[in-house]
Amino acid sequence: MSDKSKIEWTDATWNPIRGCTKISPGCKHCYAETFAERWRGIKGHPFEFGFDLRVVPEKLGDPLRWNQPRMIFVNSMSDLFHQNVPDEFIEKICRVMMAANWHTYQILTKRSDRMRDLLKTKLRQAAEATHIWWGVSVENQRHGLPRVDQLRETPARVRFLSVEPLLEDLGTVNLKDIHWMIVGGESGPGARPIESNWVISLRDQCKKEKVPFFFKQWGGVRKKESGRELEGETYSEFPNRMYGPVPSFSDRVALLQSVNSLLSV
Repeated sequence: MSDKSKIEWTDATWNPIRGCTKISPGCKHCYAETFAERWRGIKGHPFEFGFDLRVVPEKLGDPLRWNQPRMIFVNSMSDLFHQNVPDEFIEKICRVMMAANWHTYQILTKRSDRMRDLLKTKLRQAAEATHIWWGVSVENQRHGLPRVDQLRETPARVRFLSVEPLLEDLGTVNLKDIHWMIVGGESGPGARPIESNWVISLRDQCKKEKVPFFFKQWGGVRKKESGRELEGETYSEFPNRMYGPVPSFSDRVALLQSVNSLLSV
């Protein structure tokens, strides 16, 4: 878990799950896989098994140890709704998020069908929590836009789109009941190009529908050089955040013990 994430739209990352598998064109140059595979075989390293999917129960209680409210990107190195992650483990992660409600959690998936089904049933309480934001990745029309429709079918109180890497013009996007949009180009070796008119179209649609818009980056091989200005402006809009009270140290210790007991069941 990192409390100083370099991802522009979050404060921290929390990875009780590590590893994933590719399912659509947006996965082609996965930054998480590239990073994880560097450490394969290094005994004792968090990624000694590379990008193989595995759950990490010892990381479950981490948010309860933080006494300063943060925006936390959940499973930046995986996908919470991967088909090989048991429902029970997803439920445990949600229990922690509900308990440590002084943070804001950002969950992002490409497996929107499973997320929709679980948010309607086993995860209904977490879906309705205002401090937990549920999002889907959107890279193109064919794979990405159906995820938006499935996200809209959930009972989530806060729904968002991560349009990154943006690989083509998405045309008109139905933003009904969508509360935030992040847009970005692909970065790193082999980065696929992004066109400014694609981004401008999405910004204008968000403005029209009053959806907060965050432009993360133009990307490319040297993303720092290309920056994140769009027509001379930097867009860093967020939905309104709802903060729960931060418990005292002793109360957080008791809460951690209680949650640990619950998680061991």
